[in-house]
Amino acid sequence: MSWSIEIDANTCIGSGMCAGVAPDHFDLVDGYSTALKDQVEPADEVVDAAESCPVEAILVKEVGTGKVIAPEE
Repeated sequence: MSWSIEIDANTCIGSGMCAGVAPDHFDLVDGYSTALKDQVEPADEVVDAAESCPVEAILVKEVGTGKVIAPEE
């Protein structure tokens, strides 16, 4: 199983929380978040990054099923 990471560029405010929480998965480019890979192995820090985003611009889903992993509703 793997997860997809989607970042809504129109919502992202470039707080950098994701890059601070999960630097192996996120970086800031031109002041906005970017995922280093579109698909990743399940990792707690990816969920933590999505949950820490102040504007919920990060969506983590299970590849194949589309089940939303984070943020929790």
